Amino acid sequence: MIKNTLILFISVVLFSCSQKKTPPKENSIQSYQVLMLAPRQVTVFNDFPASIQGQDVVEIKPMVSGYLQDIYVPEGAAVTKGQLLFRIKNPQYEQDIVTAKGAIKIAEANVNTARMNVEKAKPLVEQEIVSKYQLSAALYTLESQQAALSQAKANLANAMTNQGYTYIRSPQNGTIGLIPYKIGALVSSTATDPLTTLSNTTNVFAYFSLSEKQLLDFMNKMKGNTTAEKLNNMPMVTLVLADGTVYPEKGKLETASGGIDTRTGTATFKAIFNNKLGLIQNGASATIRIPINLDSALLVPQTAIYQMQDKSFVYQVMDGNRVMSAMVATSPTDDGNFVVIKNGVKAGDKLLLNGLNIADSTVIKPLPADPTAIYSTMKTKSN
Repeated sequence: MIKNTLILFISVVLFSCSQKKTPPKENSIQSYQVLMLAPRQVTVFNDFPASIQGQDVVEIKPMVSGYLQDIYVPEGAAVTKGQLLFRIKNPQYEQDIVTAKGAIKIAEANVNTARMNVEKAKPLVEQEIVSKYQLSAALYTLESQQAALSQAKANLANAMTNQGYTYIRSPQNGTIGLIPYKIGALVSSTATDPLTTLSNTTNVFAYFSLSEKQLLDFMNKMKGNTTAEKLNNMPMVTLVLADGTVYPEKGKLETASGGIDTRTGTATFKAIFNNKLGLIQNGASATIRIPINLDSALLVPQTAIYQMQDKSFVYQVMDGNRVMSAMVATSPTDDGNFVVIKNGVKAGDKLLLNGLNIADSTVIKPLPADPTAIYSTMKTKSN
């Protein structure tokens, strides 16, 4: 009995020892692609919200008061310079023309009568039948009646001008905006609301603002000694429309304000875009995308970045192939597939390219990634 118990005890001890000496399984360590960071030349993009205005936006207001008799164009119509848009009805201006024409006829008759009196007085003065005073008086009367005729003609011209103001024509090529008035509405030159707005969108301006800090950072990165030189050295900028599509025409950046607005603390810029396709409308919202060339940037694929509470992180491979999270600041590239890391890691550090929910201090098996293959699909400028 004692012998059997001793044999059983020895067997248990030997089994326990054999279990403790079992080596860990190598296949429990996962393999991940790892990229070593190296400086690269790249173009990154800064986006700013912008508002669109047409090259010429004109408020169409009446020069005279009256009732809106006719509307010759619909809202949103494309019109040409000189095209008839509205007609205002005001009988007073028609009556002024009739009255002015009548006054001209009376003035012409008076001039003719005065001229006859002059012609009548001339031979009588020569024959010394009447004094020269009567001839002078007749001449003065003729001059007075001629002046009255000129005044009557001026009144007619003024009445016809006012009548012409009742026909409102387009001052330029453009697109008609909203028309808040309907036929029969009373309109006036002193009214606040215009009859409509006319937008010439052959070229459009995209206005955007930079804070004082953004402006200083922006200017420090541009080549040139003055603001004008820096803007001239700027590459063409891109316009991203409200639906996310990129407008095919590039724009030129210009200043729109002389300095920083003390009320808002911002400086206003504008970019000019050719709108020959007619895709951009006055009053639209968009995004200005400004390219910035970086000579030495740490560029990584977007897959190497993960977000947590509005912050960006990467998985950094430390000594012993341990993975540790590192918070970084990034800027996107134009294609959205890569980001530039501004700080948090440095050249020579190794990052996971496809890590997902890995706990810190996890040991991995690194697989070196091929930088040539990774960056071959880039749309940005790189070495």
